[in-house]
Amino acid sequence: MIKGVILDMDGLLIDSEPHWRTALVNVFRGLGIEMTRDMAKQTMGLRTADVVAYWYNIYKWEGPSVEEVCDRILEEVDRLVWAEGKIMPGVNELVKWVKANNLKLGLASSSPMSLIKSFVKKIGIENELEALRSGSEEAYGKPHPVVYIETAKELGLKPEECLAFEDSFTGLLAAKAARMKAVAVPEEADRKDPRFCIADVQLASLLDFNDEVFEKIIS
Repeated sequence: MIKGVILDMDGLLIDSEPHWRTALVNVFRGLGIEMTRDMAKQTMGLRTADVVAYWYNIYKWEGPSVEEVCDRILEEVDRLVWAEGKIMPGVNELVKWVKANNLKLGLASSSPMSLIKSFVKKIGIENELEALRSGSEEAYGKPHPVVYIETAKELGLKPEECLAFEDSFTGLLAAKAARMKAVAVPEEADRKDPRFCIADVQLASLLDFNDEVFEKIIS
């Protein structure tokens, strides 16, 4: 029986993924690295520290440390999202559905907790969430399942009692590895990616989620 819903954040609840890519391009170009948006997309869904470490292993820049570059990226993402970010269609409807069905609601994101708190405030759901977990504070980030397992535990639930919503394959893999049911809502460019077949259902938008879809998932 599903007793709780756990949401990813970036790209699912708010259109922050393009701003993450812009921030990576801006910060890395400031280091003399010709980062492109397509290159930035390669590390989508990973923790910021893992993203920066990945690119450092390739380019070995001099000057700012990995930690300093992480801080620059986070500051730039926060600035861009508050200035230009938009809530994804269907977020409010999904939250209302969760509450109407007396399910617990949590959030499991790869972003640092500072950004999680900032973004859920912008989205306007800070008072609806019963658990907030950051993969940046876990021993391993997505696609490792620990952030989902710990979010379920914070909700007082077993992982298999939770339904996860994800937009990236990295996050989807983490949710399925935690033995959760999972809904994939990939961005348009990724909807034909065959890897999303591991989701229990794939939707074009959160607006497409309803009682009928839920019954299909749990049947």
